[in-house]
Amino acid sequence: MAFYTVINVAVLLLLAVFLYYLNKKHIKFSSRVFIGLALGILLGLVLQLFYGATSDEITNTVLWYNIIGTGYVKLLQMVAMPLVFISILSAFTKMKLGNNLGKIAGLILLILVGTTAIAGAVGIFSASLFNLDASELVQGVAEKERGASLEESSAEVVSLPEQIIELFPANPFLDLTGARSTSTIAVVIFAAFLGFSYLRVVRKDEETSKTIKKAIDAIYSLVMGVVTIVIRLTPYGILAIMARTVATSDFDAIYNLGKFVIASYLALIIVFIIHLLIITLSGLNPITYIKKTAETLLFAFTSRSSAGTLPLNLKTQVNRLGVPDGIANFAGSFGLSIGQNGCAGVYPAMLAMMIAPTVGIYPFEPSFILTVIVVVAISSFGVAGVGGGATFAAIIVLSALDLPVALAGVLISVEPLIDMGRTALNVSGSMVAGVATSRITGDLNKSVYSNPALKELGES
Repeated sequence: MAFYTVINVAVLLLLAVFLYYLNKKHIKFSSRVFIGLALGILLGLVLQLFYGATSDEITNTVLWYNIIGTGYVKLLQMVAMPLVFISILSAFTKMKLGNNLGKIAGLILLILVGTTAIAGAVGIFSASLFNLDASELVQGVAEKERGASLEESSAEVVSLPEQIIELFPANPFLDLTGARSTSTIAVVIFAAFLGFSYLRVVRKDEETSKTIKKAIDAIYSLVMGVVTIVIRLTPYGILAIMARTVATSDFDAIYNLGKFVIASYLALIIVFIIHLLIITLSGLNPITYIKKTAETLLFAFTSRSSAGTLPLNLKTQVNRLGVPDGIANFAGSFGLSIGQNGCAGVYPAMLAMMIAPTVGIYPFEPSFILTVIVVVAISSFGVAGVGGGATFAAIIVLSALDLPVALAGVLISVEPLIDMGRTALNVSGSMVAGVATSRITGDLNKSVYSNPALKELGES
């Protein structure tokens, strides 16, 4: 290991020790998360200033920083599938879904897909407001290579009926590994089948059902214990992730594509305001929602992984927002692969408006705009909640509209920056679906939602 790399790694470890010291001093979990964020940004800026984003020192340093940053995200992804599976199955044993299962699932899907359609419309508005045109973007070698790769990927896009078929769990054990982009939904379906089977056992053999319930409750407690342990590592994970992100950011590219970045974040902010409007129309305080979801949205922002944020997402819904376990798990799980407002809504709609003029299509034609919105909403099924999900969604939408996908490659240099906001919006969308559905069904615990005290996410 080079001398400067050793120094850089030592600095990160010292900052991690400082965060551990704050923990021993019983500084609140939320405060340590934000301190980790600030320290990570500061460290990243210092590294960029001293070495430059593309230097060998930064490249070597990031490899070591990833042990903490990427390692933390992988630990969260590790518990995501077991958590989805056992939580939904546990909800059946606790009779929290009852006969409302169809209504609950329908409402969640309606909110997720509906807000994605709205997000698509907002993306169209923002692209039009800033007069974005892909033909004006300059493509370098990296961008052209990315464009060629996207063209190859577009050949693999399947039809909507095939996408729906992919949701079914032909091999649930394979899906428990997260091997497919639709694995999360497949696991939800498998767990639901087991849940219905449990309800049949309850009616036919009460003694056996009690044994099954004890086993499920025991596994649930075990998995939640693992979730709690991993979540307690959040301040350290965010420290390393932000240091890496800032240190490797191409600020020149961000400046050159500044109009697209600004337009993207304007659209993301507008959709988030719509989320708050939905919360308000549900008879709840939107400021409370912001306060109680801030840590989870911050992690989604820094990690760029909806799947990695799932444990925090579920804990926030249940412990802070008063959403029942079953509804929270359906909303969080569906939100990983269906109706991602940022990745599957705003982003592909903006690209469609930008790319249309390059092939002689007038993007402001009402029929074209309506087609984009409908395609965006339908295509949001099966988008993976991991890095690259937005690109996959864009390929589907652009291919469906018969638009060239290669031009999307020009945005490669600012992808990480925009993807941070998109991921946070995805997670917010799933939490809003959980809260709104609980409110409509009368299952929301308003006393938990309204309680100003924030229960620590790192607590059992």
